[in-house]
Amino acid sequence: MTIKDLQPKAVWENFYGLTQVPRPSKHEGKVQEYLLKWGKEHGVDVRRDDTGNIIFSAPATPGYENRKGVIMQAHMDMVPQKTADTVHDFRTDPIQTEIKGEWVGAKGTTLGADNGIGVAIALAAIADKSLKHGPLEALITYDEETGMTGANALKPGILKGDILLNLDSEEEGELCTGCAGGIDGCADFRYRTYKTPEEGFVGYKVTVKGLKGGHSGMDISLFRGNANKVLCRILNAVLNECPEVKVANITGGSLRNAIPFEAEADIVIPSKESRKVKDIVLCKFEESKFEYQYSDPDMILLYDKLGKPAARYISPTVISKAVKAILACPHGVERMSDTLPGLTETSTNMAMVRTEKNHLTVHSLTRSSIDAAKMSLADSIRFVFELAGAEYSLSGAYSGWTPKLGTPMIKVLEDTYRKLFGKDLKITATHGGLECAIMGAKYPNWEMVSIGPTIVHPHSPDERVKIDTVANAWKFVAAVLENIPEK
Repeated sequence: MTIKDLQPKAVWENFYGLTQVPRPSKHEGKVQEYLLKWGKEHGVDVRRDDTGNIIFSAPATPGYENRKGVIMQAHMDMVPQKTADTVHDFRTDPIQTEIKGEWVGAKGTTLGADNGIGVAIALAAIADKSLKHGPLEALITYDEETGMTGANALKPGILKGDILLNLDSEEEGELCTGCAGGIDGCADFRYRTYKTPEEGFVGYKVTVKGLKGGHSGMDISLFRGNANKVLCRILNAVLNECPEVKVANITGGSLRNAIPFEAEADIVIPSKESRKVKDIVLCKFEESKFEYQYSDPDMILLYDKLGKPAARYISPTVISKAVKAILACPHGVERMSDTLPGLTETSTNMAMVRTEKNHLTVHSLTRSSIDAAKMSLADSIRFVFELAGAEYSLSGAYSGWTPKLGTPMIKVLEDTYRKLFGKDLKITATHGGLECAIMGAKYPNWEMVSIGPTIVHPHSPDERVKIDTVANAWKFVAAVLENIPEK
């Protein structure tokens, strides 16, 4: 049995088609062509705007011409994450899906249900002649995951609908009515390198891996370990107790919006200190292992001797300051919401560390539903790195989407859900970033809501989607479209 055999068939066939097309963020050319071809094959009006978004449209069902127009919206790109032992090129290889009981996942990679399932539902609705609906559009944006580029590039006036139905939420039975804003930060330490002595030194690679990682918005409140922090805790102890040890490079994390689950560094050790350094590394790792024994039970340490030590190492002064700054900076939840229990209000993700061409960079993504709180936390991080001697820049700031409760559209959704499933729809907001915040500023007349099936651990190789919730989400979308109020 494959995902093409699941129900509703049209949705799963659409999703299967997307899994066969490479679509990592910043590389959406193939999926854009796929979507254009899909529209033509299914007799649906489709066009690509001059920025790269794909827009489908279908006329109202006879008798529904006076209903408000609906824009179903999802994004075409996916987060390209894989386990260290998985061989996969996200620019060329299809996603290998697998059914595990009630869930669909992928083999060693992210699944791309975020937001491929949303795209699949929108396509199924736009092509289904049996559905009853008013004027209908589907907006499929590009490069949502690394900057919401498609949403930012969307031009006012090209969409005609009155209601935005975003399909990028990740908990069936919840209605999202708001989201956090965000801002990216980058610390840049410039450093000199020095030649490693030819005699008396050995090289080791220190690797921390096996952490759960996850979405830096949705999963940040789970208080999982950060591989960058764990590795720097080890390095700091080694450098403090054995000053003759050098660091040649450090790499951790892979995406601004994914909690880092792997990090590694090459170190150069005086041969006479090998035993002592190993003891320190193991001791500090065990401290972190104990600390995160419940959130990250599979965290492991690899301590591998290299054939020969790295030829050059980073300025000891710079690496010491950088490691301490990384440890000093916050990561995780800063404050929980006072108005919506269980919702994270403000957080930051110490996302990526890199050493390349004499620059050590540290990238963070800070989120909050309150702009002032977001900027205050971002400044706190900036101050730490500036005091440590780094240049710091902030970019890509966007505001949150403020909830508007009690609108006519929300009442339609609540009534429809209760009639379909015999229970109440939960009204909430998300700490993740949704494109609604950006697009709503360009279309201020829109009523905006977000729904979707249950997806867990997006942005990580553990990503999976619950099968029955996809069927529920499809049934819900179809019924909502039929019950859209008149203009």
